[in-house]
Amino acid sequence: MPTPHDLGYRSLFAHPELVRELITDFTSVKLLDEIPLSAFERVNPAYVSEHPSARQDDIVWRVRIGDEFLYVYILLECQSNVDRWMALRMQTYIGLLYQDLVKGHELSPGLLLPPVLPLVFYNGVPRWSASLELAGLLMQAPAELAALQPSQRYVLIDQQRLNGTALEANAGLLALLFRLELSLVPDVLQNVLPALTTWLKETPQANLRRSVQVWINALLERGASKEDLFMVDSVEEDGDMGGKLASWAEQLKEIGFQEGFALAEKAKEDGKAEGQVIALRGMLGSLLRNRFGQLPAAAMQRIAQASQAELEQWFERILNAPSMQAVFDDGAPST
Repeated sequence: MPTPHDLGYRSLFAHPELVRELITDFTSVKLLDEIPLSAFERVNPAYVSEHPSARQDDIVWRVRIGDEFLYVYILLECQSNVDRWMALRMQTYIGLLYQDLVKGHELSPGLLLPPVLPLVFYNGVPRWSASLELAGLLMQAPAELAALQPSQRYVLIDQQRLNGTALEANAGLLALLFRLELSLVPDVLQNVLPALTTWLKETPQANLRRSVQVWINALLERGASKEDLFMVDSVEEDGDMGGKLASWAEQLKEIGFQEGFALAEKAKEDGKAEGQVIALRGMLGSLLRNRFGQLPAAAMQRIAQASQAELEQWFERILNAPSMQAVFDDGAPST
């Protein structure tokens, strides 16, 4: 079953401008760069196989390219967990899509099937380890059979490992939302929220604003109560952008602390003190690298030798510390 956050992304990718932005900015496929939004058409993905079954959660678009009525079908599969069998699933989905086109007589004049761009948008924390092609899931075939084996591939967009510098340089809405999800609170406060607020006030597209609202609420739902969720409509009504920014920032900070300490708390509950210290060291190192860049050897050594109390103190300082030195030393000047 899709998570609320996956459903938030499905709401975003119901808009052709964000589908085009996802492909253009976050894959190597440049075929759709100059294609107008009017050429995009949403397709109902309720394919029916020999045994009736619907694929209601897929996101499928087709795009008319040029004057030849060539259609490209884009299959988006939001995924929050690593699925070893993703290449096999993709082959099944595309087979059902083709079967549906044949039954519906939606083929080219030459009765040819259209090309497909299969995308997996992955927003989970563990690194994606599944094979990107079906061949990686098959036993090695005898030489006589090798050419007869399926070879389905898909394009992976691993959100957690997108290049931070490239994201900051990208002025698109999707990049801004990715930064909101991936950045530390100081960057969100100083850069992301003001830019998103400007976008919310200036965009004339009410449907897209509502989809952004759905996405934001899904993000905050991880750690905020429903009464405190950021609502786009209320921002437009009361106009108190500064107050909303401060409230939203506090929610994100609270969510960050909850997620950051989750692993350590689990270790504590299980009585695994050493595991808690290891978890804190890993989280602190990751946060420092995201905030200040590559860690010097001295900083890595301090983290490796620190007690749990020291690690927890540094973890609390990192959100507002102006420099790496200020995280480690009381009253230390910025560098």
